[in-house]
Amino acid sequence: VRLPPNTNDEVDEDPTGNKALWDRGLLNGASQKAEVIMNYHVGETVLSLQKTTLIPGGSESLVYTTLSGGIGILVPFTSHEDHDFFQHVEMHLRSEHPPLCGRDHLSFRSYYFPVKNVIDGDLCEQFNSMEPNKQKNVSEELDRTPPEVSKKLEDIRTRYAF
Repeated sequence: VRLPPNTNDEVDEDPTGNKALWDRGLLNGASQKAEVIMNYHVGETVLSLQKTTLIPGGSESLVYTTLSGGIGILVPFTSHEDHDFFQHVEMHLRSEHPPLCGRDHLSFRSYYFPVKNVIDGDLCEQFNSMEPNKQKNVSEELDRTPPEVSKKLEDIRTRYAF
């Protein structure tokens, strides 16, 4: 969630906030609204969130821990090519590799708000555990071979984590 760029200017003009009280929008909505950049349901209560690098010389990422002891990482993509590739891998894995408990993956990740601008790396990592014929089907849809898809998954993992 980010504030709009002009928020600081409006606060400088009215430090008391009285003007914002009278500038209410439709149905008494807030006069200054935050922009939602991304949404993602982790599935647990997040206890800590820290911006850090996990390997020397690596790119920064957000590392979080959860109440039950889970550790996760949110990694920014550096190119549109990577983003498009992993978005297609995620889309194909949703249809080819359904969850064991039968619940729809997209409905779980969108439990409170729809998923926005986030790709589920845990789901993409399941490509290597699929049956070889399903791996071949997914990789053919991406115009690649199964080893190329596995290599791309490994590259993104080693670039940020280990």
